[in-house]
Amino acid sequence: MPPTLVTAWDATAMAERLGAQPASTGVASDPDALLTGDFMRRLDQLDVLSRKILAGKLKGERRSKMRGQSVEFADYRQYVAGDDLRHIDWNLYARLDKLFLRLFMEEEDLALSVLLDVSKSMRYGQPDKLLCGKRLAAALAYIGLVNYNRVNVCAFADTIVGHLPNLRGRRPVPQVFDFLDGLQPASAAGDLAASARRFAMTVKGKGIVVLISDFLDKGDLASALRYLASDRYDVYVLQILSPQEIDPAANGLVGDLALRDLEDRQTTEVSITPALMKRYKATLEAFCQGIREQCMRRDMMYMLSDTSVPFEAMVLRYLRERGLLG
Repeated sequence: MPPTLVTAWDATAMAERLGAQPASTGVASDPDALLTGDFMRRLDQLDVLSRKILAGKLKGERRSKMRGQSVEFADYRQYVAGDDLRHIDWNLYARLDKLFLRLFMEEEDLALSVLLDVSKSMRYGQPDKLLCGKRLAAALAYIGLVNYNRVNVCAFADTIVGHLPNLRGRRPVPQVFDFLDGLQPASAAGDLAASARRFAMTVKGKGIVVLISDFLDKGDLASALRYLASDRYDVYVLQILSPQEIDPAANGLVGDLALRDLEDRQTTEVSITPALMKRYKATLEAFCQGIREQCMRRDMMYMLSDTSVPFEAMVLRYLRERGLLG
């Protein structure tokens, strides 16, 4: 046994017990299983927030620090040759005998991209990680759309396996729900670095990026995050784990077992002992802390969530406390 922990739990899939009942497919039976009407009405009061000022391509509902030509007055500045005469305040000129231009708050749209991991390791846990990820993606996309932001929804495994680009307004909401509801766990093992590279090449412009994954990937996390570490993106990283991964012994993993990695199918025989569980918890804590530190070095916001946390509390309280929603 390696000094870190058993291979099947180390960096991919946290293992599936051989001979046990098959894990959930992670596919919701209908779109109502993603978001209920009552919950969507509560989401109508929220908006996605950026820690940066990100210029959009179209007029939206978001105030910018830039001065522009919208309807809300911001300030004055003195007229200089070449300025648009239509913005001169002639009443002020009559009082001061000087030319001043009226300045207004520029309004800009905010692009929101939600990247959802659908690799095999997400098909694990009770509650199911993939279903939890779908619901989070649906909630975030819905909030972005009803606030008239541009929304991209991407599903990834070894690369981008599904993409709804440049959505805007309430009309595409059913399309997003149908897309997410129909996502199946991918047949290929996850490759976060390849997926992040593909996303950066495909989605142009600036915006908020929310990356939803368990991060149980044997690839190089640093390489993956480098593709998203840019002035173009304000990145929120949301790691999802199941209770069975956080505390296996407390959730039925006991005795002498053969564990199979969900992604590469490698099998390892282990004996679950208190000493092994202590090492496991230390390894898991170090694994999650490593992701947090990688994110902090790149000015990304890291969040860790347990699928047993009630979904509404996760969105309405946790994501608001972390500054993603307001």
